[in-house]
Amino acid sequence: MPKFISLTVLLAVIACAAVFPAGALAAQKISESYGPGPSEFSLATGSPGELGLLKVLGEAFGKKEKAKLNWVKAGSGESLDLLKEKSVDMIMVHAPKAEKAALDEGWAVNHSLIGSNEFYIVGPRKDPAKIAKAKTAAEAYAMIATAQARFFSRGDNSGTNKKELAIWRNAEITPAGDWYIISKGFMKDTLLRADAEKGYFMTDSSTWAAVKKDVKGLKILFRGDKFLINTYHTLCQPEGVTPGAAMAAKFIAFVGSPAGQKLIRSFGKAEHGAPLYNDAAYARQYE
Repeated sequence: MPKFISLTVLLAVIACAAVFPAGALAAQKISESYGPGPSEFSLATGSPGELGLLKVLGEAFGKKEKAKLNWVKAGSGESLDLLKEKSVDMIMVHAPKAEKAALDEGWAVNHSLIGSNEFYIVGPRKDPAKIAKAKTAAEAYAMIATAQARFFSRGDNSGTNKKELAIWRNAEITPAGDWYIISKGFMKDTLLRADAEKGYFMTDSSTWAAVKKDVKGLKILFRGDKFLINTYHTLCQPEGVTPGAAMAAKFIAFVGSPAGQKLIRSFGKAEHGAPLYNDAAYARQYE
């Protein structure tokens, strides 16, 4: 093996590093790509990608703009980290406090409401903790803790995990013990594990609608608390910071346009009988 790198090669490496910030496209993490290109941009998100909404939006936008959307699968917390590190061009998340911090600190722009869903607390059909009688999400969690009934937490700093921890704080409980299981999995995987191991879990309504046919032992036991409404927003890099920042800003405008909003409020209706997401006009009441 040569002991040194030629000056030409070294200069080429330095030049590439200067043009593209470290991990600018997070290529090693791309799950899927949508659209024909040649322009490309990267987007980090979780459930909208898992459930196929991102594919629908990406393909429609790609056809219009000759662009390729590279999806990086990540929960809201990790997505925000990737944006801060300049490893992706934009994100689609549901973590309002962290989103505000990103805007205040100046490393994210173009904060746009795109739609919503809600959280359900699902659990074994026999409901050993009797949470179907609860009046609030915090009361439901307190009943689970009192019964020490098996509960699954994603434990991954995702938007879902942030919401779950906020509910425990509202209940003035720090969950711990064998009954409290941290999965470190995404939404769908943790829901299926809760089903297999007969535990409680807080899932979003979109994932539940898409996966419920495969879930045999769980049912919705609590819903309706306004605290469980889940609003989604986009954020992107300031223009020029990453190679795809300008195209990401165009994608955000498309998602908020009448054409993009129509795709969101109709997504899943044909297959599941009802849309998986509400549009921004509906979601705005919960801002």
